[in-house]
Amino acid sequence: MAADVDINAITSGLATAKQVMHKSAEFGLKVAKDFDRIYFVGCGAPNRVMLGLEYWIQHFSPSLEVRRYFPAEFMAQNPARLDARTLVLLGSKSGTTPETVAAAEFLKEYPCTAVGVTQTKDKPLATAVDHSFLMGKTDEAHTGMFMIMQALVGGLMAGKDKWPLHDKLMQSLSALPQTMAEEQARLDARAAEDARIYHQDRILYHVGSGPMFTTAYVFGVCVLMEMQWMHSYPIEAAEFFHGPFEIVDQHIPLVLMLGEDPSRPLMERVVRFCKKYTERLMIHDSKDYEMKGVAPEIRPIVAPFIMQSVLHRLAERLAVWHNQPLSTRRYMWKTEY
Repeated sequence: MAADVDINAITSGLATAKQVMHKSAEFGLKVAKDFDRIYFVGCGAPNRVMLGLEYWIQHFSPSLEVRRYFPAEFMAQNPARLDARTLVLLGSKSGTTPETVAAAEFLKEYPCTAVGVTQTKDKPLATAVDHSFLMGKTDEAHTGMFMIMQALVGGLMAGKDKWPLHDKLMQSLSALPQTMAEEQARLDARAAEDARIYHQDRILYHVGSGPMFTTAYVFGVCVLMEMQWMHSYPIEAAEFFHGPFEIVDQHIPLVLMLGEDPSRPLMERVVRFCKKYTERLMIHDSKDYEMKGVAPEIRPIVAPFIMQSVLHRLAERLAVWHNQPLSTRRYMWKTEY
C-alpha cells in the first residue's frame, strides 16, 4: 500500500525555493534592461519546465526573444547571437548532468551571461555559471526549479515590459507548495482507483497542450517511462489530429490534461474526439482545482505543476501494483551511455 500523502514533506521540500525565488525575481528586475533575448538550456524535465516559461514569454512579452535548447544540440548549433545582450538560463536537478555542465563551460568563451538553477552550490553547474540560484536538496526539484525560474522571468518582464502581473505572480508562487500538496491529498482516492483500473496496462498516452505539455512529458516520460518502464508517451494536442489520433480505440488508455491557458480549446477538441471512440480515459482538468492563494490571472501559469503533483500520486500507486519502486532504474546512473 502507498504511504499517505505527506503535505509537510512537500511544502518543506520547497521551502528553500520559496525563499530563493525572491532573489531570482530581484535579479530579473535588476538586469531586465541589459538583455534582449533569453535562451533556455536543459535536458529532460528541466527542458520541459522551460517549455512553459518560453510559452508565457512569447505570450506576454513584446520585446524579449526566447529560444529553448537541449544542451548537446545547443553546443552543436552554436547560436550566432550569444552576445552580451543574451541571458542563458541553464537548469539541472542534480547539477551534474554532463551535457548541461558542458554547455555552461562552453558559454565561458562568449560574452553572454549564464545563470544556473540547481540544488546545491558544490555541484558542477553551480560553479560553472556566472550566477546560480539554489533550491537545496529536495524531492520537489522540478517544481522548485520552476518557482525560481518563473520568478526570474517575471522580474525580467516586469522590468523590461512593465508586466502588470509580477506581484500577483510572486504571491501565487508563494502559495503554490501548499495548494499543490492539498490537491494531491484531496485527489488521492482518485489516484488509487485509477491505479487499480489501469495497473495492468503497459501502454499509456498523455495528451496536453501549451504549457500543460510540460506535465504530459514529465509524467509520461520522466516518471512512468523512466521509473516504471511503461510504454508511456506524451502527445501535443496541436499534433494529435495529424497522425497520433489513429491509435485511439477501446483498448489503449489515454490521460487527457486540460489547463486554463490560451491553448485550452485544442485540448477540448481532443476530449470531444476521444469520448466518441473510447471510455478508457483519465481526464484531468485544472479548473477542478481550488488553488488557494493563487490569483485568477496566475492559475494558468501554475496549473501544470499542481497537476503534476496530483498525477505523481498515481505513479506512486502504480509502483505498488507493479512492485517496482520509483527509484528503479535499468541503465540510468548504472551503465556508460
